[in-house]
Parts: sequence; C-alpha cells; structure tokens
Amino acid sequence: MEMIKVKNYEEMSEKVCSLLINRIQHLENPVLGLATGSTPEGLYQNLIEKNKQPEVSFENVSTFNLDEYVGLEKTDPNSYHYYMHQKLFKHIDIKSKNAHLPNGMAGDLQKECRDYEDLIRKAQSVDVQILGLGLNGHIGFNEPGTPFSSRTHVVELDESTREANARFFDSMNDVPTKAITMGIKTIMESKSIILLVSGEGKAEAVARLLNGEVSEDFPASILQNHEHVTIVGDEAALGRV
Repeated sequence: MEMIKVKNYEEMSEKVCSLLINRIQHLENPVLGLATGSTPEGLYQNLIEKNKQPEVSFENVSTFNLDEYVGLEKTDPNSYHYYMHQKLFKHIDIKSKNAHLPNGMAGDLQKECRDYEDLIRKAQSVDVQILGLGLNGHIGFNEPGTPFSSRTHVVELDESTREANARFFDSMNDVPTKAITMGIKTIMESKSIILLVSGEGKAEAVARLLNGEVSEDFPASILQNHEHVTIVGDEAALGRV
C-alpha cells in the first residue's frame, strides 16, 4: 500500500482529484468506480472545476457506483442516483448512458445484482476504484462478515451504518435497512484503488486496516492483499499509524 498524508480534508480532495485526472488522461476509455457519502464530496467538486477549465473531459469515461439503497426512487433526495446527479454528473460532460448505479427499485433485486455485475465485466473491470472507509471496516455496503468472495449483492445494513447515515434522513425510521452493493471480490478486481480517509473519527479504523489481520470481520482488511492501493488521508485520520 502507498500512503499519502496531507494536512486536511481540502488537500485530500485536491490530491485525489489530481491522481484521478492523471489516470483518466492516460487511458483511452477510463472506467471509474465511485463512492458516495460526505468524504468524496470535495473530490467531486474539484473534478467539476477541472472539467470547467477544462483540464479533463469525461466524454469517454464510464462510471460504476458502489451501491444504492433498496426502496428509494431515483428522484428521492437520499438516493445515490440523486446524490451523484447533484454532486457530479449534471455538472460534467459525462454521457448519461455511461454513468451506472444499481437500481434499488428493481422488481427482481437478485437479477439486478447479476445484471450490474455483467455490466462491470463487459467494461473489463474498473480502472480506478474510489473507496471510503466505514467505522466498522465496511467498504461499499459490505458489512463485517461479508465473504471476501462476494459479488454484487443485496445486504442488510448494519445498525451502526444506518446510524452513521441517519443524519441525511428525517429520522432513523426513514433510513433504509437494505442496499445493493458491489461485492468485495468485484472491488478487489479493480486495477487500482484509492481509499479516502479524513477526520479523527476514522483514525482507529485506519490503524486496524493497516496493522490488523486480514479478516472478514473487518472487510477493508482485504485491501492489504491488493497490489495497487493508495491511501490518501489527512493528519487526523492517519494520526495512529
């Protein structure tokens, strides 16, 4: 693993933006794996600015998001379809047909998982996967205990994960209990991975990722076995390593 320590969240966002643009510019048809939540928002804002200048184009880029809640319409402000449209897609020159997210409203969720996996396979896997890190070690929505052999699947969300995301909803009761997520094996087949970590709250999880054993009890630990992982974190998040 390569580790890049920066001063704060803003520098983390700028650094990851620079790394990602460099990869995009060196690939003919880049395939990016994208994450949601508060951590990558700064990255997406930087990408928007670079696209406007324009330092980078997304015309030939395809994207696959890690996950989507089950039971939320694409127009729901808490869905990841809505998040990605508002935070990135509507501001850049990506073709809508090339921006992929699981459909959490699919009538047959198992088929949706298989179809999503097939799309990734047809794209010949992800070139650069952006990841965040959950407090319990989840990557995507792969909670502790998820088999390392997992493909895109439906998950029951851990209570701690729902609590962490509750701030985006009116109440805890409104937080979905299930999601579709890219599986751990699918994530590990990405050609390279960039893990974003920011804030003191992530320090313990980062330390366990780097120093703990590889175990399904802490899903992110599998990243120790990937050949091309770059951790970009601020001083607070990397304070225990």
